[in-house]
Amino acid sequence: MHLLNARGGGLAFCVFESAPMEAFWLSLAIVFLAELGDKTQLVALCLAARFRAAVVLGGVFAATLCVHLFSVGIGAGAARLIPEAYVRIAAGIAFIVFGAWTLRGDSVDSEECGRVNGRSPFWITFITFFLAELGDKTMLSTVTLAAGRAGVPVWLGSSLGMVASDGLAIGVGRIMGKRLPERAVKVGAACVFFGFGVFSAVQGASRLPVAVWGTLLAAAVAAVMLLAWARAERRSVPTASGERAEEVAASGRTVV
Repeated sequence: MHLLNARGGGLAFCVFESAPMEAFWLSLAIVFLAELGDKTQLVALCLAARFRAAVVLGGVFAATLCVHLFSVGIGAGAARLIPEAYVRIAAGIAFIVFGAWTLRGDSVDSEECGRVNGRSPFWITFITFFLAELGDKTMLSTVTLAAGRAGVPVWLGSSLGMVASDGLAIGVGRIMGKRLPERAVKVGAACVFFGFGVFSAVQGASRLPVAVWGTLLAAAVAAVMLLAWARAERRSVPTASGERAEEVAASGRTVV
């Protein structure tokens, strides 16, 4: 697949940036890592404790294909409308956020898991996972990956990465009777996200014109100064309750 660029205002609008296989393997690896310890993986483990693992993974794969098809569409549309440099910077920032999200971790209430009911294990898994995946880190990662990369490889790679990650967690749980080492997995995945995010952001920033760099730098300085001023104002102005407490203390009366 060829690189298609449209020039506008000195900036490139990137449609397809990487080769299909590169996009496929990158998407598989990134989503595989993003899914480790994620809320949707905990949902898959919960369902696998009640139903056959093969049925659960089939439902996970079908639901992921549907959600990530939508995600790829959003990412591809953004790449056609936004200059390539800004797409790279936004993607870098997004991956850094995903790294922090990974370190924070997710949880699923056992009662919430027990409320999942229905007759067909496949459709229970499909609907539950579909709803859990909407707005989740892995869905947003797919949106970011699809911005500037071939859509179909990203779609298939990200979907298979989800199934591989959940299958690994279910398999380890079944065979070894325990989960993957949570802390080590979180730190390792977060480091990959941070590194990939910084690389993408720097790569995009290096393509910006000098005038844009100056504008962004001025905006960043103004934002820091505004934040510092807001914090100083908040500390210098006492609250109404604080003022009343001081007045009462000075008069020697008791607050009713």
